[in-house]
Amino acid sequence: MDSMTGLKRTNYCGDLRTSDIGKEVVVCGWVAKQRDLGSLIFIDLRDRQGVIQLAFDENVVDKQNFEKAFSVRSEYVLMARGKVRERASKNKDIPTGEIEIEVEDLRVLAKSQTPPFEIVENSQTGEATRLKHRYLDLRRPDLQSNLLLRHKIVKITRDYFDQQGFIEIETPMLIKSTPEGARDFLVPSRLHQGTFYALPQSPQLYKQISMVAGFDKYMQIARCFRDEDLRADRQPEFTQIDLEMSFVDMEDVLEVVEGYVKTVFKDGIGVDISTPLPRLTYKDAMSRYGSDKPDTRFDMELYDLTQIVKDSGFGVFKSAVDGGGCVCGITAKDAIKTLSRKEIDKLTDFVKGIGGKGIAWIRMTPDSTTSSFGKFVSEEEMQNILNTANAQVGDAVLIIGDTNKSKVLSMLGALRLEVAKKLDIIPKDKFNFLWITEFPFFDYDEEMGEFVAMHHPFTAPMDDCLQYLETDKSKVNAKAYDLVLNGVELSSGSIRITDPELQNKMFTLLGLSQEEAQAKFGYLLEAFKYGAPPHGGMGIGLDRLIMQMVGCETLRDVVAYPKLQNATEPMTQCPSVVDDVQLEELGLKIAKSEK
Repeated sequence: MDSMTGLKRTNYCGDLRTSDIGKEVVVCGWVAKQRDLGSLIFIDLRDRQGVIQLAFDENVVDKQNFEKAFSVRSEYVLMARGKVRERASKNKDIPTGEIEIEVEDLRVLAKSQTPPFEIVENSQTGEATRLKHRYLDLRRPDLQSNLLLRHKIVKITRDYFDQQGFIEIETPMLIKSTPEGARDFLVPSRLHQGTFYALPQSPQLYKQISMVAGFDKYMQIARCFRDEDLRADRQPEFTQIDLEMSFVDMEDVLEVVEGYVKTVFKDGIGVDISTPLPRLTYKDAMSRYGSDKPDTRFDMELYDLTQIVKDSGFGVFKSAVDGGGCVCGITAKDAIKTLSRKEIDKLTDFVKGIGGKGIAWIRMTPDSTTSSFGKFVSEEEMQNILNTANAQVGDAVLIIGDTNKSKVLSMLGALRLEVAKKLDIIPKDKFNFLWITEFPFFDYDEEMGEFVAMHHPFTAPMDDCLQYLETDKSKVNAKAYDLVLNGVELSSGSIRITDPELQNKMFTLLGLSQEEAQAKFGYLLEAFKYGAPPHGGMGIGLDRLIMQMVGCETLRDVVAYPKLQNATEPMTQCPSVVDDVQLEELGLKIAKSEK
């Protein structure tokens, strides 16, 4: 192996341009490709900033350097000194495609085995293999670009909140286990055997205590942990842009976050976001889109057919209405070519897979109007449905009915997204932000037969709903708000309760005894006795934000060292067993599961 003695890097490969022609430079990186043309050898050298072409002419460079260039293979680590010159054959696909380096001195700093997969953008290699060799996967230009953007966004974030008067305060990683809606990761204590720390699901209670402490405006780039099943936009550990503010109402919090959104998109990726951001109440979002995190980049809104079909001859419709439910639909415009009978059958299976009974449908071809229920309804009823659906020739109408209204809306919301994907009508270059406000404080759980909390117990109810707390929980809304981006919940927050009397009442309504509340939240309740200012805040998912900015399908493409869907990390093979000595120090034994 060669050494770097006498050479020092002057430029990153991807930073060189035509303005550098004539300069002597030293670059370092990994071999992306080597091309042997006999008396000419070209090497594409890659670093985190991009690729530059190294040129070796047998008639110009000395024999030793030419032989080195001949011997290198993919992923060898090189250092090269030479002059930047104009390329004879230009490559318009890369920023450095008009120049190359005429190499005078080549050093081979490290050799590489043949990689288990090719280091290219949009690799088709299986994810398990790539994550096992994540250090190779992370050399791919698309992943490096994502992580460089992440670094940039974090810097913009800190600068913005600093300019707004926020103070970054680090909160503990080892905390008291506190219910926050998901399962805690637990850490056994060696010094206090039989007791456990928890890893924070969020810094929620600490940031509220920071308000009691008088810091007024808190923020943190916070690591959070939730032991729950994974999906494309969820990891067991994630990063949150966490903030809390004193002496504010909801409008103040939303204004600060809208300023952040505008700044981070403009400075981060050069996109102008128009503010103020649009808003929808929870009720309107559900009735129009069937989701509390609707994707508004495309139309296809829901509509209610209940009154039209309440006396229908079609039993599915009538039984849904008679049972206190509803019948609603969506219209897929210009969809009949894509939504054939076979495709509608697939959509029916999709609805059944999420708990539905099926879909009633209408297809309007140029020749005729066909439907799955036409023979059971009158011409007038069918025409009224088509009028409400605003259906034209070429459209498909998809209808769901059920005795549970919220179930109908949710199923249609999911179906709306599935249809949009099939029709490929979701634009890729739009960023549609939306505030969802006036969330219900309680959600009715049909299995339990009672109302349960939708938010953590320190979320304040709206002032005009206080009268209904003990008489009609369905009418109680919360001072809670979510920020949605392209159908993804990006951020969630609320104004907090600081009045002890109201807080005790909420504990009772949520089914918590005073003893339970004290055991779980005692330290925060104690802090509130010493002058708690009105406060509120929210947490913005950094990983999801970056994911939306770069248009990735999974969080794993914007996190350096992610877990697989089964919560394992193939590279380090964790989680792993520990030896008996460690367990003994913690006072633990592993229970043998019965086969």
